Amino acid sequence: MDSVFDALAHPTRRRILELLKRGSMSAGELAERFDVSKPTMSGHFAKLKAAGLVQAESKGTTVVYSLNLSALEEVVMGFMGRLGVGAGEEEQ
Repeated sequence: MDSVFDALAHPTRRRILELLKRGSMSAGELAERFDVSKPTMSGHFAKLKAAGLVQAESKGTTVVYSLNLSALEEVVMGFMGRLGVGAGEEEQ
């Protein structure tokens, strides 16, 4: 869970996830949306992939990223469980 929160801590990575909500995009298409170097973008992609928030598929010389909603949902549910939210009815 820590790797997910670490990945979500950076605004660029959150924006990447927002863009991927619309559908899969290549690394180049994503990188065009940001004013940072390619190595910096690669670092962001690696962090998101390591956290399980995105999936990467190689298509020839292109890497296509897609959102992994199941991983994000699992982390959110786990976090909410730690807070006791949705754990069932409260005892009276």
